[in-house]
Amino acid sequence: MLIRNSSRRSFDQRSTNRQSFDRRSFVKLLAAAPLLGQIAARDLYAQAATAVGKDPRQNIYTRLGVKTVINCRGTWTYLSGSLEFPEVRQAQVEAAQHFVNVLDLQRAVGRRLSELTGAESGIVTSGAAGAMAAATAGCMAGTDDKYIWQLPDTTGLKNEVIMMGGRSAFDSAIRLTGAKLVLAYSSDELANAINEHTTMIYTTDLGEKLQRELAVAKDRKIPMLLDDAAGIPPADNAKLYAKMGIDLYCFSGGKGLSGPQCSGLLLGRKDLIEAALLNCSPREGAVCRPMKVGKEEIIGCLTALETWLNIDEKKLYAEWNARVDRIRKLVDTVPGVKTDIYIPDDGNRYPTLKISWDQQAWGYSLSDCVRELRASEPIIEVVGVDNPSLVKAVREGNPNRKEHKDPDHIELVSMTIKPGEEIVVGQRLRAILGAAQKKSKA
Repeated sequence: MLIRNSSRRSFDQRSTNRQSFDRRSFVKLLAAAPLLGQIAARDLYAQAATAVGKDPRQNIYTRLGVKTVINCRGTWTYLSGSLEFPEVRQAQVEAAQHFVNVLDLQRAVGRRLSELTGAESGIVTSGAAGAMAAATAGCMAGTDDKYIWQLPDTTGLKNEVIMMGGRSAFDSAIRLTGAKLVLAYSSDELANAINEHTTMIYTTDLGEKLQRELAVAKDRKIPMLLDDAAGIPPADNAKLYAKMGIDLYCFSGGKGLSGPQCSGLLLGRKDLIEAALLNCSPREGAVCRPMKVGKEEIIGCLTALETWLNIDEKKLYAEWNARVDRIRKLVDTVPGVKTDIYIPDDGNRYPTLKISWDQQAWGYSLSDCVRELRASEPIIEVVGVDNPSLVKAVREGNPNRKEHKDPDHIELVSMTIKPGEEIVVGQRLRAILGAAQKKSKA
């Protein structure tokens, strides 16, 4: 009798669990129903357009045989950064219609950047890496043509740059000027590393770490360069670092700033900005002469910052969040998939969707998923376990090397997903994850 009751309780429990699971599945399908309807309508439209010879997938790139990408990975340079604001594109078209003295333009833009940010001045550079190189050259050679011509030979010059946190994949932008790297990992090590050869301190640290490092730099009167390439949004960071009194700071123009891909902003002390400009393009003989930005990029990058400072960030974030939430609703219909939306706090600060599943139980890894998405039509890129643009030997000789731990989820970054693409992405992920889940149960 006891055995029969125990069996009955077990059966009842399984039945209850199954009913609960069915209810959750039904609720998820109900939430996704409007999106599934959009998918059906979109597919019907695409079929009709193709039938009359108007393939919506054709564009200037596909005519060259290059496939375009649905970018859910974020503002990676190898994926061409971000898409420019319409205001930026319009400003560049206008800028392209006239000749101008680029040095005069850079100085005028510097005055406008000062008005916008509170920094003493600024210039537009060839990305954040170009800003790193120009800043380093400016700190070493100053405005003296003798030394500007001498670089990358640093004989007789202060030539040591202290790298907070150790080496990085981007430190060649500093080394190519002739500077020597000195590694430090704390504010105490920073203080001990400073000597008569120190020309600049480079950091990517934020928050309390940055405050401590800045205090040491101010006390020892050594210029500090803060590299916050992905620091916009929020746009107020452009003003924050000026208020903090940071000597030099830079942003990428082609990431969250939504300016030209080959642009960046270097802001800070007027004397150091002028020195950076004189060590850079268009000056013939300067070590950073190859890092050219045109009048179109200069005007475009300035316009991007002006646009950000006038934008409703809350509204934009709500749109981004809704985009990845639609993907989440579609993916949630696959049993066993877990999702979460969060905003990173250390760069690329956009609503980001995490998607995970039991890789071992399914026999289906993150790499498998990334591979299928890349093989799809259209190509879909997400954040997985790889970095296709990284020089494989970048960690060689790096004493700051950390053990690499593979992530347990993929991520989809909302900012680079164009309106409407989230339906395509959600449908594709739902299909491939659903197929993988069913295969694991077979």
